[in-house]
Amino acid sequence: MRKINTVKGFADHLPAEAALFTRLGETARRTFTAYGYKEIHIPVLEYTELFARSIGVETDVVQKEMFTFPDRKGRSLTLRPEATAGIMRSYIENSLFAREPLSKIFTCGPMFRYERPQKGRMRQFHQVDCECLGDAGPVADAEMILMLMDYLCNLGLTELTLQINTLGCERCRSLYRETLTGYLLKLERSAFCEDCRRRLEVNPLRVLDCKVPGCHDLSAAAPKLFDLVCPDCREHFNSVTGMLHEAGQEYSLNHRLVRGLDYYTRTAFEVVSGNIGAQSSVAGGGRYDGLSAALGGPDIPGIGFACGLERLCLLLPENPAPTPDFYIAALEEKSLGEALLLAQKLRKNGFTGETSFNRNGIKSQLRKASANNAAYCLLLGGDELDRGTVMVKNMRTGEQSEKKRGELETLP
Repeated sequence: MRKINTVKGFADHLPAEAALFTRLGETARRTFTAYGYKEIHIPVLEYTELFARSIGVETDVVQKEMFTFPDRKGRSLTLRPEATAGIMRSYIENSLFAREPLSKIFTCGPMFRYERPQKGRMRQFHQVDCECLGDAGPVADAEMILMLMDYLCNLGLTELTLQINTLGCERCRSLYRETLTGYLLKLERSAFCEDCRRRLEVNPLRVLDCKVPGCHDLSAAAPKLFDLVCPDCREHFNSVTGMLHEAGQEYSLNHRLVRGLDYYTRTAFEVVSGNIGAQSSVAGGGRYDGLSAALGGPDIPGIGFACGLERLCLLLPENPAPTPDFYIAALEEKSLGEALLLAQKLRKNGFTGETSFNRNGIKSQLRKASANNAAYCLLLGGDELDRGTVMVKNMRTGEQSEKKRGELETLP
């Protein structure tokens, strides 16, 4: 019979990696709740229209990367490629804007994009996502960026670079789009990659973000959006960077940073690492003041970011193996049940550990206790059963002593 393997681009998380993911999630909850954020859970499946209207019909995500299929009634459904659109749909549908003037929300879970699998970038991947909805001021931007950097710092990551840019408002971008398009169309069209030739027609700003070396070189001398933003957008951006500077947060200006989704406005940012290859971004986000209105809700400003957990795992060492308190070695068939009862008693008293399911020799059992990294091995043989005792061996020092089983409420 043919062996069934995982679907290409989807991966198992075995215990060591699963422990890393648990650590990432727990650190996120601890960090974000300190800033007043509350966790929500949203579906992984949404109507395709949600992503087409929010992310943008002409984006690479919608054009090439979404897992989209019809349901039994012919309605188009999509596995979520990112979380912001779903959070905004939930925010509008459940009228959170009517309950509170400012909503601080985060979620964590799987996302899905059909792209070439590579290290740290799978077709099912996981993100932690934060959104601040209801405030358009630069303080919200600065706090969001500082919270992201706090999260990464709390994970123990240090060799990271914060990049920041302004995308301006719609008026700024409209003017810049015309200026940039005029510049790019003067260049040799065939020198661009296939994707950028399409972007020239539908979304020329994305040419700036292309990772193909030839395209990068062609657009190196392109006009900068920062030089064309309106006074309000320039003041907003200067306020954000000023607060980051006052908070001691280092950053670099990246005039090519445009992000890959259409809903971004004004502040855009990414955190990159030089230790994970060409796809160096580990987190990114920005402001999206028009998204709520574009999805049929009230005109509510917002800013958010997402962190790829697989990318973070590449930067983190594996968690050390757990160190259980005990391993109970049943040396006789008749001591198996008594070993189970003793293990349950110790667990109820707050200790962690295992018991053997089968009778084996003492050397085999001690090897098992050592392999489990248990602090103590409790030996339960026929003599111990008869005397109502258990032999307690300290696996670190080798010392051992006999204890009454009925009195064993704690370990030495």
